[in-house]
Amino acid sequence: MEIEILEESKNKIHFKINGEDHTILNLLKEELWNDKNVKIAAYRMDHPLIGIPEMTVEVTQGNEAKKAIADAVKRLDKKLDKLKEEFKSTLK
Repeated sequence: MEIEILEESKNKIHFKINGEDHTILNLLKEELWNDKNVKIAAYRMDHPLIGIPEMTVEVTQGNEAKKAIADAVKRLDKKLDKLKEEFKSTLK
């Protein structure tokens, strides 16, 4: 995975994520929408199989887009750890 920032200001960021697909981006987008300070969280891919996804995140004035992304990733990490533990206990 390689992240390339295309455009950035304090409350908005637009970036590419090379080597990823809809799976990660959908998770991140949905988790960002759980943040009341997020105004925009969307991504697009020019081609579903060979496209490089681009994502845009914009937050309300006075907040930071990078922090919103970092917080969303932390929440996802906790959720995925919980899922992993559920599977471990279920599949024993």
